[in-house]
Amino acid sequence: MKGAILTPTPTIGTPAATALWCGSRSGFDAVRPVLAAFGGTPGYLGPDPGAAAAYDMALLDLFGTAVSGLTHAFALASAEGIAPRSFARYAAGIAPMLAEMTARFADQLTEGRFPGDRSTVASAGAGLGHVIATTDAHGIDSGVLRAARSVVEQAVAAGHGDDGLARLARSLAPARPA
Repeated sequence: MKGAILTPTPTIGTPAATALWCGSRSGFDAVRPVLAAFGGTPGYLGPDPGAAAAYDMALLDLFGTAVSGLTHAFALASAEGIAPRSFARYAAGIAPMLAEMTARFADQLTEGRFPGDRSTVASAGAGLGHVIATTDAHGIDSGVLRAARSVVEQAVAAGHGDDGLARLARSLAPARPA
């Protein structure tokens, strides 16, 4: 069995823990009671020995960029004179929106259609431009934002400006053979 423990240490052994496992199904079933000691419900990903590591990398990507975005937003809020607790009250509302977007983006990526009925790639680029200008005015590093805008600009240049934001995942990744 190969696995990835995707949880902070205080949650290990609790129902809040998340651990993913891959390898033979019979092997997973045989050691499932032991894996349950990590907490939560052990997630079986199938026989591919690299599946848990692949999920781990993609989820760490999400976590790392999300934490980077959160700390960057706190820095910008502070530079704009917004107290951390006041900002946090409104920033916390982003998490439920991201949860909904996650499911919607998965559907759109699976179906290969990217309706721009909620927001478009082009409008995201305009918004990023405003944030970059404000960040630069405060002397805050805008490298991550510029990288995000670069992805948006490439998608717009490829004719996807009116598409929804899930299109950006396709714009980032090279085409994979079916």
